[in-house]
Amino acid sequence: MSANGLSVVLVHGAWADGSSWSKIIAPLVAEGIEVTAAPLPLTSFKDDVEALDRALARVKGPVILAGHAYAGAVIAATRSEKVRALVYVAALAPDEGEAVADMFYRGTPHPQAPKLAPDDRGLIYLPDAAFATAFAQNAGTDELAVLASVQRPISPACITVPVPRPLWKDRPAWFLVAEQDRMIVEDNQRFMAERMRAQLRSYPVDHTPIVTAPAAVLDVLHEAIAAVSARRHTS
Repeated sequence: MSANGLSVVLVHGAWADGSSWSKIIAPLVAEGIEVTAAPLPLTSFKDDVEALDRALARVKGPVILAGHAYAGAVIAATRSEKVRALVYVAALAPDEGEAVADMFYRGTPHPQAPKLAPDDRGLIYLPDAAFATAFAQNAGTDELAVLASVQRPISPACITVPVPRPLWKDRPAWFLVAEQDRMIVEDNQRFMAERMRAQLRSYPVDHTPIVTAPAAVLDVLHEAIAAVSARRHTS
């Protein structure tokens, strides 16, 4: 498909790195779309937004910006004029003045959701067993091994600070709701997607469809790309 000069910037969430998007990157690049996987340090919310802004500064032209999980909050905090649309993949979307943790812990957690707490260095790691039970329960053995091996811890400073006015109030947004999510329950995702008036697309997938159901993620990304391209063509 033609992206009409658009680039796609993909942002990973907690306990992950840019490699989590590999099944999304390869097909988009094969279509001739410029793709960047922005690395987040996961050291504070401010640090993560600054890291995203650095990545966006290196991208030419308008951008479709996609975030998985925690990164939903980060992509909404940039003020880059390059961003034309936002895509949320089982992501968190706090409103102005809310913290990421407010949304993550909203309502009743899934029975298999892991218990999370900072270690003696103040960082939150995902327990290894949780990759198979909650983070990506539909993943294969090899995929789970990679996810656990490359995990990056997240600091509480990423999830406990109030966020600024989110960009989804000023840009079109798409939201992939993961119906089998055990990390961010489906009801939370629907609440956020409806509140932000996003184009809601629901799939029977786990928390990490970028690994376990890439076709669903690509469908939503393609929809956003097509809509923004059409708008640019007619404007």
